[in-house]
Amino acid sequence: MALWTGELGAALKRYRATLVTVAVLSGLLNVLVLAGSFYLMMIYDSVLPSHSLPTLVGLFALVTIAYGFQGLFEHGRGKLLSSVGSQLERQLSRRVQRAMADMTRLGGKTAGDGLAPMRDLDQVRSFLTGTGPATLLDLPWVGFFLIVLGLLHYWLGLFALAGALVLIALTVVTHKIGVEPTRDLARLTAERSGQAETTLHHVEVLTVLGMRSAMERRWETINHGYLAAQDRLSGVAGKLGSFSKVFRLFLQSAILSVGALLVIDGKASGGVIFAASLLFGRALAPVDMAIGNWRSFTATKASWARLNELLAAVPPVAAVNVDLPLPTRELRVEGLQAAPPGHPMPAVSNVGFTIEAGSVVGVIGPSGAGKSSLARTLVGAWAPRRGSVRLDGATIDQWPTERLGQAIGYLPQSVELFDGTIAENIARFSARPDSDAVIEAAKLAGVHEMIVRMPLGYETPIGRDGSWLSAGQRQRIGLARALYGNPFLLVLDEPNSNLDQEGEVALETAIDAARARGCIVIVVAHRPAILAQATHIVLLRNGRMEGFGPRDEVLAPLLRQGDGRKLPAAA
Repeated sequence: MALWTGELGAALKRYRATLVTVAVLSGLLNVLVLAGSFYLMMIYDSVLPSHSLPTLVGLFALVTIAYGFQGLFEHGRGKLLSSVGSQLERQLSRRVQRAMADMTRLGGKTAGDGLAPMRDLDQVRSFLTGTGPATLLDLPWVGFFLIVLGLLHYWLGLFALAGALVLIALTVVTHKIGVEPTRDLARLTAERSGQAETTLHHVEVLTVLGMRSAMERRWETINHGYLAAQDRLSGVAGKLGSFSKVFRLFLQSAILSVGALLVIDGKASGGVIFAASLLFGRALAPVDMAIGNWRSFTATKASWARLNELLAAVPPVAAVNVDLPLPTRELRVEGLQAAPPGHPMPAVSNVGFTIEAGSVVGVIGPSGAGKSSLARTLVGAWAPRRGSVRLDGATIDQWPTERLGQAIGYLPQSVELFDGTIAENIARFSARPDSDAVIEAAKLAGVHEMIVRMPLGYETPIGRDGSWLSAGQRQRIGLARALYGNPFLLVLDEPNSNLDQEGEVALETAIDAARARGCIVIVVAHRPAILAQATHIVLLRNGRMEGFGPRDEVLAPLLRQGDGRKLPAAA
């Protein structure tokens, strides 16, 4: 694992001093482990032959102190590693969450339900706070214990070295065999979660249309693949883990035999047998633990690489040294071409117009003409492929998104509300919401009276995606959210699709009020009634702008093609 590379490596470097402290504690712990082995050897070789009680008491006091420090260092190492893991997640969680969202918005590939990066960060944190790092830090000390065994007798050292080499080779083989199954399992886990999330999110439609069985079969297909991959991975881990455990037990018995032969031959004392057994067990324990933890290590390595890849693909937004003032004068669209994220074909091409403050622009065209695509690009939800969207001469990417959001109101065709209260949704979940602005926006959207009639008023929870509200209520609350803070650019995508007569009147009032205060209003419309308030019209066909100008100039030829009472298909 390239530990110090990429953005994650740079973040981890901040804790280098802590990790050095952890490494020092690991060294002290491994040295203190010798106390138990030498205590046993001294008891057998010195205390028992001499029957010396003072020697026993002295040795016991020393080993007690050693064990006390060992427990203290072990606890300290665990606390430090847990702190590093938790702090690293706190440092990166917001960055990873934003990168996930930007990757989706810009059309990057996402696995399953799109939450794989957060699970990867959880995997990294779990590994750092678990036994994995301690095992890796203990592995280099295998050589130290082998040297100590060699000092007791070179045959003990050579035998231990041979056994350690076999287990180390087994560890390497385990890692290589497990890479592919681990990768497959991660992919299938994401797909499985994504399918389950889709089924839960659309359960009403699936139930009404009799599609639940079909979606359940689809999930079962993915789940069978997931279980098969898990079985393959568990099979590899089980076989190699069992073999390594049994082999290590065999080696510990075998080294007792080697020690016994040395004692019989007069080349070692009886205490050496027991000391060698303990030292050999301690020498091989990190190798055995590495084999037991290889699945976690492999998964963390893959997660680390994927996170670095994601963060490299979506670099952090550069700090803005000059804060541009919020726009107040004009919207200019120049040679705009845009497409859905990740889609090769543009949805709109060669769109260009200029609008002054206090204008209302109706965007019309047949279904699939690119109206909603244009709306998304104007507010910055989609990045232009070519051309630009400018406010007061500056492209919209020159403002930080949070600051630009103060100047933009957006009501998408499919209203997206969030789990929380009505007030929170209207105030855009601001940390410091303005109650007066919330009520003003609700009144402009004609929804204030409806809200206060609810049992909890503005504090009424709306459920996930606003599921506790009707479609019309969601649309009017979405309109109030768009109006919150008196934005300069107000983009409404079919804002009257779910409105009753009262709602239509409120919408007209809101548009008139926005225009009166110098706002630019963009209205994507299918119904001709709302176009009465438009000062300008943009006509789209097949993703291209076929007309732009004052309302009557653009609509006149279209009306002549119709029956005089409604717009033809182009509108």
